[in-house]
Amino acid sequence: MNVKPDFSKNANAATTAPAFLSVWDMHAYYGESYIVQGINFNVHEGEILALLGRNGAGKTSTLRSIARTGSPMVTQGEIWLDHQPLHLMESHEAAAAGLGLVPEDRRIIAGLTVEENLQLAQIAPPIGWSIDRLYDLFPRLGERRKQEGITLSGGEQQMLAIARALARDIKVLLLDEPYEGLAPVIVDEIEKTLMHVKEQGMTTILVEQNAVRALELADRAVILDTGGIVFDGTAAEVLENADLRSEYLAI
Repeated sequence: MNVKPDFSKNANAATTAPAFLSVWDMHAYYGESYIVQGINFNVHEGEILALLGRNGAGKTSTLRSIARTGSPMVTQGEIWLDHQPLHLMESHEAAAAGLGLVPEDRRIIAGLTVEENLQLAQIAPPIGWSIDRLYDLFPRLGERRKQEGITLSGGEQQMLAIARALARDIKVLLLDEPYEGLAPVIVDEIEKTLMHVKEQGMTTILVEQNAVRALELADRAVILDTGGIVFDGTAAEVLENADLRSEYLAI
């Protein structure tokens, strides 16, 4: 008889490090569709967490719920960021509290140059990420600062979307499918940038279909299946566990 593997002993893995962002008993719906089903996990300051699972597992819905976008609708649970109750906030308040969501479609503002996209996002005065510092981080953007943002290549638009989030001096970077449609050499470049940002203390949650690349970058992984968590542990554990990868990631 075939028995479905049980990885639940790894779910919500305990750690002695204090949580920087905590999700507790979060439930969310699209209309009557029950998408996020009572999940719990912590993210620690300065780490990269890969949020993984098959299509339809609830990854993007979880990211959007944390960002308080209103779709899906969170109906229960608590979300805390650095002692701030995100679950009591609207999306603009959560953004002001330190969340920076980079959606899959990037949402570069038409009619504005690269620099104008960054200027529109930047707080005044900048605390950590000045525009000049962002150009040091993304030299391609510096070379194209006067070019209209929507005319950039896909990879350059992704760089601009990340830079625009950082310009607000955020505490947590939320990335939804940042490698989608990009050439491997551009993915390499973005990963180097994310590692540099991590070295500066940035906390990141990464949703990505390219699970192997995400796991090679991340410190920890949370795997979702039909709206619930089936694994919470180190990225290395997932890379070393063929049964877990096959069952929930199809790799």
